[in-house]
Amino acid sequence: MMTLSALHNPWFIDEVDILIRLSLALLLGGLIGLEREQSNHAAGLRTNILVCLGACLLMLLSIYGFSDFVEEPNVRVDPARLAAAVITGVGFLGAGTILFTGKSITGLTTAASLWVVAAIGLAVGAGFYFASASVTVMVLLTLWLFNKLEKRYIKAKKEQLISVHAADLSSVMNQLNSVFDHRKVVIKKMYMEDVADSDKRDEKLTKLVLHVIMPQRKNEKLMQLLDELKKLEGIRWVSSE
Repeated sequence: MMTLSALHNPWFIDEVDILIRLSLALLLGGLIGLEREQSNHAAGLRTNILVCLGACLLMLLSIYGFSDFVEEPNVRVDPARLAAAVITGVGFLGAGTILFTGKSITGLTTAASLWVVAAIGLAVGAGFYFASASVTVMVLLTLWLFNKLEKRYIKAKKEQLISVHAADLSSVMNQLNSVFDHRKVVIKKMYMEDVADSDKRDEKLTKLVLHVIMPQRKNEKLMQLLDELKKLEGIRWVSSE
């Protein structure tokens, strides 16, 4: 979007236009940050606002901050140079939100949202108001709507780890199969090993580890399944990860 100052001189911007762009960056970054804050993620409201504002300011600086040197014969002005540095810098910031717990990686979405917020700030600083607002709406839809769909249709199909300890596993296998069939739990793979009984050191237990896929509403179904398994005769201990 071309402002009046830009139409007059593309290397000049007045204070009103600067304030409009910074305020818009604050608003758009705040909208995405609010969604992240409500979801209790590491990068929340203030983080996203600061990233968007900083990116916008650096874009303004990159385009208009060196306008006094445009007419110099030995000076080349590259408005995209600081923008490239912002994207690189935000990459390091986003890496700080990614955690590897040994079994899963978390924080990738938060890191990606920070990267997009920086891009929105750069776009606002360059005067791409419509693109910035459109991307903000798309990001909010992705973070909120697609998150609902992912939880319902994708995460529900991920494997769950269930551990069962029994004194005589062979006597409870039929009961286990009956429970899993009744609750429509699919067993993908399993393995077993002998472990010591925490209460009776001289007695050996068999530990059965099952990788299963739960039906819809995984958390609710999982608690019911664990409760039912715990009540089976011969099973000493049940856990899930």
